Amino acid sequence: MSSDQAGSAETPRPTVFLSYCRADQARARMLAQALEDAGLQVWWDTLIEGGAAFAKTIEAALAASDAVVVLWSAQSVASDWVLDEAARGRDLKKLVPLSIDGTESPLGFRQYQSITLEQAKGTIAPASLQAVLRAVMALAGREALPRPPAAPVSPAPADAARRSLLIGGGTIAVVAAVASAVGWSRGWFDSPRGVGESRRIAVLPFENLSGDPEQRYFSNGLTSEIRIQLSRNELLQIAGQTSSEQAGDGRKDGRAIARALGVDYLLGGNVQKAGGRVKVAAELTDGATGLSRWADSWERPLADVFAVQSEIGAAVAGALSAAVDGPDASGASLVGGTADVAAFDAYLHGRALYEAGIDEVSDRRALEYFERAIALDERYAGAHAARARALVVIGNLYADHDERVLAYESAEAAALAATELAPDFAEGFSALGFARASGKLDMLGAREPFERSHALAPGSADVLARYATFRSNLRDHGRATEVILRAATLDPLNARTFRSQGDIRHNAGDHAAAITSYRRAIELNPTLAGVNASMGFAQLMAGADQDARAAFLKERSAVRRLPGLAILAHRAGDRAAAEAALAELVAEYGDKSHYQYAQVYAQWGDAEKALTSLQAAWDLRDGGIMLMYADPLLAQLRSTDGYLALAKAVGFT
Repeated sequence: MSSDQAGSAETPRPTVFLSYCRADQARARMLAQALEDAGLQVWWDTLIEGGAAFAKTIEAALAASDAVVVLWSAQSVASDWVLDEAARGRDLKKLVPLSIDGTESPLGFRQYQSITLEQAKGTIAPASLQAVLRAVMALAGREALPRPPAAPVSPAPADAARRSLLIGGGTIAVVAAVASAVGWSRGWFDSPRGVGESRRIAVLPFENLSGDPEQRYFSNGLTSEIRIQLSRNELLQIAGQTSSEQAGDGRKDGRAIARALGVDYLLGGNVQKAGGRVKVAAELTDGATGLSRWADSWERPLADVFAVQSEIGAAVAGALSAAVDGPDASGASLVGGTADVAAFDAYLHGRALYEAGIDEVSDRRALEYFERAIALDERYAGAHAARARALVVIGNLYADHDERVLAYESAEAAALAATELAPDFAEGFSALGFARASGKLDMLGAREPFERSHALAPGSADVLARYATFRSNLRDHGRATEVILRAATLDPLNARTFRSQGDIRHNAGDHAAAITSYRRAIELNPTLAGVNASMGFAQLMAGADQDARAAFLKERSAVRRLPGLAILAHRAGDRAAAEAALAELVAEYGDKSHYQYAQVYAQWGDAEKALTSLQAAWDLRDGGIMLMYADPLLAQLRSTDGYLALAKAVGFT
């Protein structure tokens, strides 16, 4: 089955951005619930008038939505927030105006026919809801809903009929979690949660009280291990590591942190490691009130640090009324973990270096630490998975051809070892997918492990981001978009997540939305590697050549900057400048950048040279090949025999 065929069976739910003012919150809540029950995905915000803290996230959510539903009322027509959001929805040509009290749309919006939203006995009247659904479905490019029958319809059958129409037959379970940071902050879950409802929690960096800055890696590692353990619980949604660390920096007011991350609860604490003992204190804070819900502390021999992790996870789950199944609840060691303190220590050192991503020296030192951890405990699945990822990075960035091939073989073997040692360890399967797709360039072989990783850890932002990127590279744009939105929800302050979201939108041909995502990534981290070039390529494909040139000139990486400048110069008719940029690229990178040469030649309209370069990239196992199937810069080649044969060889088809 082709990736296009695979993607068609997994069409994401239409997304609605709900704009309203605080005075109309009760009606907004009622409408949001009705839309969710009908199978739509809703983003809304009870803090809409509370200031500009969410302004950038709201902008991204508006751009990502299929429809912007605005509740006009006597109060909302005077709200600057609602007016701004309505204007954005109008400009994006996806405005659905509703009147909830008979108020006429304000000037500037009266060319749009408002839908009168009527209530009946505390629920949305079926005819009104059907009208809203028809408008949203049309904007989402889905089949319109039929008009309701004249006779009254009981609520249960009507909901079932809408659900059946929305998914093309059959039934689905509507997920209660909202897929954006905006949605999580909207106050939908002020009332006590019932059994089976997800709790959203951020694990903030545990403070290092050891008095030794060199021990910071240990407190950070312990924090990450606790976060990983909690993410295995399907009843918990865990904010991503990067966002949690950024939001928790400086220990500002807990309620402000919870609002920034869109979570219900915060878990924080401190770690003191001295001699052969470790002291850990943890506290669970209610994000809405800032009050402590639970606190505890442990002092144990260092060998029992793993038991401390498990106890914290089990205690938090209990405090949130979310039962944990499996070994985590019993205090056993983590899936994929180790009982060897020295191995754990080496692993934490390696992970700190790997995540820093400084240079070749630090990446190779990280690999040494992971290998030391494995030497101390050969059954340490987490260390095997980390070793696999490090080997792929080293092979891609620093190795010559012979070392690269060996690195990729070793990476696959390490990832396979992780999955065999811990069959329920999501990171192991994610590492295996990564090693096969980004290393061995085996897109077919990467599918099963990536799917398995997603099934095992649907609440892990890192696992979701890798999986979404993989689905995007297969041109499964619907699935990729759905998953990366969930990752952005879990990690709303992580620039890398928004860069990935931009890549996914760029691959799907929505270059305007990609630009929005890249801009958000740059705002979060202006030094993020490659993001300016990504912005430039999206602007180039959108026809904004001057903006693209400015973006490329900001890019520090020549291998990303020069192809963009070569394409722009050729498009402007300056053949000499175009040839000069390409010559500079070839002189600096030689056989390491055949994929970039293919991009340039394809955009120059020279299909023969583009295909020759693409074949050379494949022969040399250039990591760029994993991008070829969805890359908009190569779209002109997709119908050629050479391209189709290569796509099949790589495993795309």
